[in-house]
Amino acid sequence: MPRKVFTKTQNVVISADIYARLNLEFLVRKLDDISYDPETFPGAIFKIKKLNASFLLFDTGRVICTGTRSFKAAKEAITELTKRLRKLKISITKKPTMRVTNMVASGAVGGVLNLNRLVFKLDNTEYEPEQFPGLVYHMPKSHITYLLFSTGKIVITGARTEKEVKDALKILIKQLTKLKELKKEVPAKKAVKKKK
Repeated sequence: MPRKVFTKTQNVVISADIYARLNLEFLVRKLDDISYDPETFPGAIFKIKKLNASFLLFDTGRVICTGTRSFKAAKEAITELTKRLRKLKISITKKPTMRVTNMVASGAVGGVLNLNRLVFKLDNTEYEPEQFPGLVYHMPKSHITYLLFSTGKIVITGARTEKEVKDALKILIKQLTKLKELKKEVPAKKAVKKKK
């Protein structure tokens, strides 16, 4: 049976400013699930497992949140983070500002793909099957990047809204159809009993 055409958001990356100076060494002493090694990276890594959220915390008050599957869930995670910081008597002077910097969605184009042909038909592609089974396609004049697999499964990165994810899928299907590279899977033939 042909696969359905769909996308599902797997990860939303949010950049936020929580308007607070953070003493990262102090936070390491006070919080669980936090790590900080200033010799290798200037930020602390903090996790809130129950919300499936991970944060990069910087002393400037800049925060990167990843792991959530929607802007709403990321917003809840940032709210929980600020609540925990306030409990530690950290002064947060304003309501945090947030913006989506990247969304990662998985999905399918509704058919199988011949990646060996596609690499020659699409510009801005990378395909080294000996190292990785997917073809990387950077959409021209866009921040969208696709990862295409021969099964028809795809990963879309670089989008900043759910609408952009859906539009990116439509554009890709239109391109594949125009190139005559979107093949519907052939259903397996049913065994026919021979008459005796």
